[in-house]
Amino acid sequence: MKKSSIGMAEYKVSKDPEEVLCILGLGSCVGLCLYDPVRKIGGMVHILLPEKIEKQNNPFKFAETAPQALLEEMKREGALKRDIYAKISGGAMMFSGSNSLFDIGQRNVEMTKKALAELGIPIKAEEVGGKKGRSIFFYVKDGKLEVRAIGREIITL
Repeated sequence: MKKSSIGMAEYKVSKDPEEVLCILGLGSCVGLCLYDPVRKIGGMVHILLPEKIEKQNNPFKFAETAPQALLEEMKREGALKRDIYAKISGGAMMFSGSNSLFDIGQRNVEMTKKALAELGIPIKAEEVGGKKGRSIFFYVKDGKLEVRAIGREIITL
């Protein structure tokens, strides 16, 4: 088993059944995993912000554009859109306060879901929100997603 860590606004697509894609210390960001179970192709992107900011050219940074960009990378590797599903995690409220404008985590989750719906990609599982960060581990061989957070059991999606 080999682990590949995905940094902020980065992505990785893999066909290697021994590979585990991971994001460590996911707070208000969203970890989006796409999986084609027929061809055993997995992809992960570390989404930072909900909407695209002018003069920022990295589509993997934003929930508004990352799902489409990751889908295109998956298709380049042979995945078929009709077989792909999503799993998402993250979107924690990392700063106290009740102003939803500053709840970047919630806005990241909502925009990710909206973009996936527009693409027609179903969300098979999610573990989002809350007030604690988490780390996620996505297994290319079977599409399993493990969500780990300090002080609680590992959640398997």
